[in-house]
Amino acid sequence: MLRSETRRYNGFHLLTRASRTLSFMSYDLELPSQPSASHRVAVLLINLGTPDAPTPKAVRKYLAQFLSDPRVVEIPALAWQVILRLAILPFRGGASAKKYAQVWLPEGSPLRVYTEKQVEGLRRLFVVNDYHVIVDYAMRYGTPGIPAMMNQLKLEGAERVLLVPMYPQYSSSTTATAFDDAFNALRRVRNQPELRTIRHYADHPAYIGALAEQVRDYWRQHGQPDFASGDRLVLSFHGVPKRTMDLGDPYHDQCQQTGSLLMAALGLSPVECRVTFQSRFGRAEWLQPYTAPSLAELGAAGVTRVDVFCPGFTSDCLETIEEIGIEVRDEFLHAGGKEFHRIPCLNASPAWIKALGEIVAQHLQGWPVQAPQALSAAA
Repeated sequence: MLRSETRRYNGFHLLTRASRTLSFMSYDLELPSQPSASHRVAVLLINLGTPDAPTPKAVRKYLAQFLSDPRVVEIPALAWQVILRLAILPFRGGASAKKYAQVWLPEGSPLRVYTEKQVEGLRRLFVVNDYHVIVDYAMRYGTPGIPAMMNQLKLEGAERVLLVPMYPQYSSSTTATAFDDAFNALRRVRNQPELRTIRHYADHPAYIGALAEQVRDYWRQHGQPDFASGDRLVLSFHGVPKRTMDLGDPYHDQCQQTGSLLMAALGLSPVECRVTFQSRFGRAEWLQPYTAPSLAELGAAGVTRVDVFCPGFTSDCLETIEEIGIEVRDEFLHAGGKEFHRIPCLNASPAWIKALGEIVAQHLQGWPVQAPQALSAAA
């Protein structure tokens, strides 16, 4: 006969199993509801993640979590873990730590710093427009993790949560895995919040407008390329294995769509501006053309100036500051190029904060916040 005992904890009755022969699903303890905080709406920005410090130990820990995600590396887990633990992490951790140290800001990791500034900007924008929402962020890998932040929002009284991936183009290895983590975090929650997700905004007019303004603003400060004499603008997106496109992932097409729309907004032709893909990892074929070889070809062909902009990265990070700003720059200059410009990502620019607010507001419609309307720029 099964026996059970009832324990009282903070006014709640928890039923605990005495028998070890059966397994029951356990759920997290629900705190008493707070009427003053009920019906709150939250917006959770989700970015990829970053090590906690530019040290080999911290980087190995981060890479172990990142590269163990089956949506990132689609190789049988057992075989892949042997390769990862024995052949990759012991060597890549130290090399990557040196690169992180080159780009680390006094406030911390660039990705974290700019993501926090985006949160602050969005909060100010919503206050100015009388939107009563909680705004925070989480990282898919590293801290603060998505499960921890979902729990934090619940503690703050959020009954509705909008998940906003900071990846404009949808990919299984970024957007989908972020949603997976959020959904899994709710498996142990008895009183779940209502969830909405933003799948992508690769072609959203506000996003394209913010990209165009970021490029124009850079050119106003540093001079515009002389396209008539052969200067070029390169739009570099993060790469993924070509196999994912063959299996139906829309990422490649959405990158091309963003690139075409941005070219049109800037009044450039495909000759003056091209789309490339960076950050190849491993020996498999990835989306092409690859960024670094493309820049080397331009330098060897006698192109004097190249500007590189990364529309798929909403925050500057290792891949934009170090890979593009140092490694790809050196490829271009060593091949014969004379002038290289890395245009900063959207980060917390006023145009991007306003565009992000517009995108978010559209997805908040019908929830108990101020009636969505055109948002003015925050002071």
